[in-house]
Amino acid sequence: MKINFTKLTDSATVPQRGSLYAAGYDLFADINEDIEIMPHETKLIGTGLSMEIPEGYFGGVFARSGLSMKEGLRPANCVGVIDSDYRGEVKVSLHNDSEVLRVVTPQEKIAQLVVLPFLSVEFNEVESLSDTDRGQGGFGSTGKF
Repeated sequence: MKINFTKLTDSATVPQRGSLYAAGYDLFADINEDIEIMPHETKLIGTGLSMEIPEGYFGGVFARSGLSMKEGLRPANCVGVIDSDYRGEVKVSLHNDSEVLRVVTPQEKIAQLVVLPFLSVEFNEVESLSDTDRGQGGFGSTGKF
């Protein structure tokens, strides 16, 4: 599959895979200077790219495991969604979960993009739903604490 993209700035970096079988493609901060993110603060970081995700797919923007584990930085919405009809700049809303100031540097890897298929559905309102063994059992109802 080919993903068409446009560099919105000369400094934008094309998404890159970390290894041959990596599912995610690293997204890079397209910034001119360091950005400080205070504890429990969120900052929007641009990638300098816009792209065409094919119809029937979306771009999932996930945390980079090393950045979230070592620095406490993750996408604020946990998983961002780039719809196939969106043509604006891909941006990552980075949240600092740590108790210390964190710094994002120019061209730093800030998230990873995974292109995923999805099903388009229609919602059908009914009077009642079919019965199951689980029924209305919610959080923790199928396991033990």
